[in-house]
Parts: sequence; C-alpha cells; structure tokens
Amino acid sequence: MEFSFRDDMTKKGRIIILSGPSGSGKTTLSRLLLKDPAMKGKIVRSVSVTTRTKRPGEKEGRDYYFISRKCFLYKQKAGHLLEAQKVYKDYYGTPAKPVREAIARGAYVLLCIEIKGSAVVKRKIPESLRIFIQPPSREALKKRLLQRGTENKAEISKRLQRVALELSEARKYDYVLINKDLFKCFNTLKAVLVKEMALS
Repeated sequence: MEFSFRDDMTKKGRIIILSGPSGSGKTTLSRLLLKDPAMKGKIVRSVSVTTRTKRPGEKEGRDYYFISRKCFLYKQKAGHLLEAQKVYKDYYGTPAKPVREAIARGAYVLLCIEIKGSAVVKRKIPESLRIFIQPPSREALKKRLLQRGTENKAEISKRLQRVALELSEARKYDYVLINKDLFKCFNTLKAVLVKEMALS
C-alpha cells in the first residue's frame, strides 16, 4: 500500500529535491544547508536506503540505510518507498513514511536523488521543488570524481557516460545552479530556498 501525500500538501511542508551528476557537489551542498543556522529547524534530510556497499567515512542512518537486495525489493513491492531506482548494479530508494511525517509537521524535506527518482517524486507530488546542481564542465567533473577516490576507473567512466543524459534533464527542473565555486553556489542555493519559503 502506498502512502497518500494529498492531505499533507495543505500544510506548509514541501519536498526539495537536489539532483545532478555524481561529483556535482549536491551531497556537500545538502550537508552545508543542514548545518546552516538560518535553515535550522526548517529543513530535514531524507535518508535514502541503498543496496550498495558502505564507503569509507559513511555512517548508517546518516548517509544511507544500507540494506540487502532482498529487503529493498520487499520494501519496494510493499509500497514503502516513495521512489526506487536501480543505478548501475545497486538499488536506491526514498522511504515514504519519514517524508510524509516531516511534511505533516510543516518541515521542508531535502532529497538528494538522481534524475529518474526525481521525476517519479515530481509526478506523485507536483508541489515538489526541484533544483539541479550542474558541474562547470565535464573535465571539472572528472577531476572531482578522481579526487574523491570512491570509485575505480571503470566506475568513473560509467558515471561520465551518463552525464549527457543527466544534463539533458536539467531544463525540466525549477532551478539550475552551476557549481563552479562551492560557497558561491551554496549562497545561491540558500537564497533560492529563502525565496521559496517566503512564497509558501
């Protein structure tokens, strides 16, 4: 059984989606938002579930909930996930219940998800605000992926091949921010959210 969000949309709460290619900086930007004093108490982060292996430095319940493929497929079939996608060989999904409860409290719920998942959420909840984080260039993106050292060369190559598809979807978003300078991009992102919150 899927959760209904219809009644919750009468509240002040809203979903904010950050999407962009791997290495665009969306995860770093989301962390900066959650730490920012002006956003404290207004934004909560949705923690996704995934079947992929935990990377060095990641923490259960902070970065992701790391679950088995069997558990993921059960949650998907049972309607416990707002959106669920397979990215390369792993599955990612957004738990529906915490998002629904946060919206009911009037919170803005921050989702860092890829473009297909973003499209699913937008279709289910049209009021969702979608922001695309775009790297300044393909070369800059490749450099960032190499520097973070979380993927091997074959995985980086796969991610770079996907970039053209991801960038082609950017025009469908409410805002597109180019992340050439992290803190300038963050300040622009924060200004966008302050504006949107004032209009809610």
